[in-house]
Amino acid sequence: MQALLERLDRFQRRRPWTAFPFAVVKKFGEDSAGNLAALIAYYAFFSVFPLLLAFSTILGFVLHGHPDWQRSVEHSAFAQLPLVGTKSQPAPLHGSVVALVVGLLLALWSGLGVGKTAQTAFNTVYLVPQKERPNFLTSTVRALGLVAVGGIGLIVTTALATAVTSAPSIGGLDLGPGLRVVGTAVAIGLNTMLFLVLFRWLTVRDVPWRCALPGAIISAAALQALQLAATAFIDHKLKGASSTYGKDFGAVIVLLSWFYLQAQVVLLAAEVNVVRQYQLWPRGLSDAPATEADQRAYEAYRDEVPEAGVSDEVKVRGG
Repeated sequence: MQALLERLDRFQRRRPWTAFPFAVVKKFGEDSAGNLAALIAYYAFFSVFPLLLAFSTILGFVLHGHPDWQRSVEHSAFAQLPLVGTKSQPAPLHGSVVALVVGLLLALWSGLGVGKTAQTAFNTVYLVPQKERPNFLTSTVRALGLVAVGGIGLIVTTALATAVTSAPSIGGLDLGPGLRVVGTAVAIGLNTMLFLVLFRWLTVRDVPWRCALPGAIISAAALQALQLAATAFIDHKLKGASSTYGKDFGAVIVLLSWFYLQAQVVLLAAEVNVVRQYQLWPRGLSDAPATEADQRAYEAYRDEVPEAGVSDEVKVRGG
C-alpha cells in the first residue's frame, strides 16, 4: 500500500493538471474552510428574511399607491434567490415603521455576522497571522462596508441581469432563449466584477486584481449555476408537495444548502487564488513536509509569510 501511495504521489506532483487541484483541495482541508463556510451560510440564511422585510417596507413608503411597481421591483431584486423568489414571499408592507426598524436591525446583525466570518475565512485562507488581523473595531467597520457593497451590489447585479432577460422582443422577433443566454452572461460578468472587489476587500493581504480574477470568475459562474439549479429544483421537484411538510420545508432546506454550497465554492475559489499566487504546489500526499510548497505552507501556518512566488504582492497592508 505504501508503495502504491508513493507512486500516486510522484504521479500527481509531476503533472500540473493533478498537482494544482490537489494542492487547492489539501489547503482547503488544512484551513477547515468547510466549517467556515457553514458559519457564513448560517448568518447569510438569517440575513435574507429581515432584509426582505426591510426592503418590502421601504418599497411600501416609496411606491405607496403603486402595488404593481412594488411587486415588479421585488421580483427583479429577489427572483434568483431560491424560496425568496417564489410565490412564498410575503405580501408588501405599507409604511410600517416598526417592521422597517426591526428588519433593518436584524439584517444588520446577521449581515455583520456574514462580514466578520467572511473576513476570518479569507484571512485564514490567505495565511494572515492572528497578530496582523484587524481588531474588533476595524473588522466591524470593514464588515459594514462589506454589507453595503456586497448586499447592495448583489441586488443590483441580479436586478440588471433580470431586466435583460425580461426585455421585450426586438422588431417582433421572439428572443426568449437568446435573452436568457445574454442575461446569464451579463449576470456572470457583473458578479465577477463584484467578487473582484470583495476578494480584495475580505483580507488584509494586498491582493492584485489579476491575482483575484480566477477566483472571482469561478465564484460568479458558480453563483449563477446554483441560482438556476435551486430555482429549477423548487419549481419542478417540489411542485405539488404539501405546503406544510413538503414545498415550504423543502424550499428552506434548498435555500440553506444554496448558501452553504456558494460559501464553499467562494472559499475554494479563494484557495485557487492563494495556491496560484503563493505557488503552493505541488504538495505531497503525506502530512509531513514532502515538497518545498509543503514547507512554505507549514511555515505560513506558524505565522511566517511564504517567500517563494509572492515577492511584493503579498505584503500585508494595514487593517
